[in-house]
Amino acid sequence: MAGFTEQIKSWLSEAEEQVQPRFKIVDSIVDHNQWKVIEAFQKHQVSDFHFAGSTGYAYNDRGREVLDLVYADVFGAEAALVRPHFASGTHTIATALFGVLRPGDELLYITGRPYDTLHKVIGYPGDGTGSLQDFGIRYQEAALQEDGSIDWKKVEALIQPTTKVIGIQRSRGYDWRSSFTVQDIKEMIKRVKQIKPDVIVFVDNCYGEFTEEHEPTQVGADLIAGSLIKNPGGGIAETGGYICGKAAYVELAAYRLTAPGIGGEVGAMLGTTRGIYQGLFLAPTLVGQAIKGSILAAAVFEKSGFESKPAWHEARTDLIQAISFSSAEHLIAFVQGIQRAAAVDGHVVPEAWDMPGYEHPVIMAAGTFIQGGSLELSADAPIREPYIAYMQGGLTYSHVKFGLLTALQTMKDRNLL
Repeated sequence: MAGFTEQIKSWLSEAEEQVQPRFKIVDSIVDHNQWKVIEAFQKHQVSDFHFAGSTGYAYNDRGREVLDLVYADVFGAEAALVRPHFASGTHTIATALFGVLRPGDELLYITGRPYDTLHKVIGYPGDGTGSLQDFGIRYQEAALQEDGSIDWKKVEALIQPTTKVIGIQRSRGYDWRSSFTVQDIKEMIKRVKQIKPDVIVFVDNCYGEFTEEHEPTQVGADLIAGSLIKNPGGGIAETGGYICGKAAYVELAAYRLTAPGIGGEVGAMLGTTRGIYQGLFLAPTLVGQAIKGSILAAAVFEKSGFESKPAWHEARTDLIQAISFSSAEHLIAFVQGIQRAAAVDGHVVPEAWDMPGYEHPVIMAAGTFIQGGSLELSADAPIREPYIAYMQGGLTYSHVKFGLLTALQTMKDRNLL
């Protein structure tokens, strides 16, 4: 570990010893989810001919059909739609929401304002962009309470006869709060269904897949969505997303992705099928590597005088490790240090810029094999107070360690430690 000060190496060594009990818990979750994935593959008799590509309309693409069945089983859902045609997590979520909502319906997010990139999807009435509200779909949100919990008094007041979909964001987004566990989501679903039994509960599952033994669809969620360049793609899937849930709602989402009456029956996979299958197979283990890295990060930064959320000893429900800094200089040094540790584009120095879909300048460390692949070690942050960096991913635990050492050394070299 040449090039790192003895103090920084000591912090890491002490933290690594400290977190070993948490690592055993992660290993147990990895085993459960890895075996669950293998059993789904075996149930549907996945074979090498399922990996063949398809072209044109791609009617009767058996690999694509079985992939949907495997995902549905892994996520405990009636049906699934897994496609490389989803450009991002935001696109996948938008497809799910547009699929089940109609003019005059209402979408109510009960976990506060959703992640920045969804703001334009929600839009405002008459914005001319084709947003939800531009199509006459009403939107409301219930801000979280100061402790990060659901404001049930507010939620109960907002649920109306026109409320068609309840939105839940599992991850923290750009907020200094705890992410919601699957048990938390189970309780939310139970409570909103008591208020309005016919409401559709949608969960943005991004960053959460395989971090726990169960997924939201296994505890009552009607529809969930996520990105293949995050957890379930296993660092191999080059693009795409998934939607899982009740068969009727997944079908409506498929009609939105392609066209009514066509749905999921077409769509050339164009050589992506093998990577999506193999990525799913690897995902539980690689998510475990990333979670171990996040636990270590929390412990190391605690030792170096910064607050992290979640703390190293707390349970995990997504990949994201938030670290609070005292200045923009600290935050920028951290993100640039993570970039310096990358195998890809390690020579690049990230700077803050006005990224599409974000409301503040954002700085991102993204030295990844898959562009935007956040199961790979990456970090990002809006340049605004409070100065919080959001680190996620790490295909190997060793890479995360190297990233943490490099980030701390970068801060040290700039007299910020």
